[in-house]
Amino acid sequence: MDGTSANAFVAFDHVQKSYDGEILVVKDLNLFIDKGEFLTMLGPSGSGKTTCLMMLAGFETATHGDILLDGRPINNIPPHKRGIGMVFQNYALFPHMTVGENLSFPLEVRGMSKAVREEKVAKALDMVQMGEFASRRPAQLSGGQQQRIALARALVFEPELVLMDEPLGALDKQLREHMQYEIKHIHERLGVTVVYVTHDQSEALTMSDRIAVFDDGRIQQLAPPEDLYERPENAFVAQFIGENNKMIGTVTAIEGSTATVTLSDGMSVNALAVNCEGVGKPTMLSIRPERVKIGEAGENTADALVSELIYLGDHIRCRMTVAGNDEFIVKVPNAAGHTHLRVGETAKVSWLTEDCRALDAV
Repeated sequence: MDGTSANAFVAFDHVQKSYDGEILVVKDLNLFIDKGEFLTMLGPSGSGKTTCLMMLAGFETATHGDILLDGRPINNIPPHKRGIGMVFQNYALFPHMTVGENLSFPLEVRGMSKAVREEKVAKALDMVQMGEFASRRPAQLSGGQQQRIALARALVFEPELVLMDEPLGALDKQLREHMQYEIKHIHERLGVTVVYVTHDQSEALTMSDRIAVFDDGRIQQLAPPEDLYERPENAFVAQFIGENNKMIGTVTAIEGSTATVTLSDGMSVNALAVNCEGVGKPTMLSIRPERVKIGEAGENTADALVSELIYLGDHIRCRMTVAGNDEFIVKVPNAAGHTHLRVGETAKVSWLTEDCRALDAV
């Protein structure tokens, strides 16, 4: 998945959106999505991700720029003529119709014969394991079942592009996680292009080929899940994706790809110089909790005071004070079934230079 303009199935070309003519909620968006890709737009409320999805669906119009589908500009094509499947958080099923009638409706609109409709409806229901529910009405289904039907309805007319707006937001945690895998497997089987909007980062990491992290109307980083988590390019992405230890300091030297950073308590740390302005400038260090070792000396070693231990089954979440940061988190794997740490004790912690990233100051 390279997402270049040459082979893009979906393209946002210098797209802007303003509701009042002054404040831009989407700022000069350039985004290219490959055919068959599962791309997630991830970000906090108000970051612009849902507005982008609604412009692609045709429910909002771009203030500036072009949106292209398979090379054709679609800015002036109404939603029902774009041939796009949609799945919403609130299911949007017709309550007066049976499940079968709900699925048949988009096929009727397209003028398909009764025999073809029945065949496609049966196929779509089997795809979401709801074959025996065709005669039920939405009110007779659970939330998870309704969401399966909404998904089947979006896929029944075999669109090349499916848009999903927080589709699992109303489900409980266990069902939501199960549906994440279901949708991922259906995507892999059908090869349909999916653009998915969520504010849930674990959902995005689980399902996506690539993730576009939005904040303040712009894409902060666009990358596969592993790259976003392991190699955040700025402080916002480091903080938003996964858990992150941040320490503020001043860059005192840069040698090749390594920055030396002095923290407020005088401790000197070596880190990858990813996005820092230069010597004498402030920077935020980013270290993932699982990359920190306890009781070992390493490239960067500090004294730590243990303030809280939380048992979470597969690991113990240890909150410590390190270099003046009271919220320094270390995840200790529960491989041995216990930890020797005690609240109030001090311990040595260490991490590798390559696991510590010097980013823009926040």
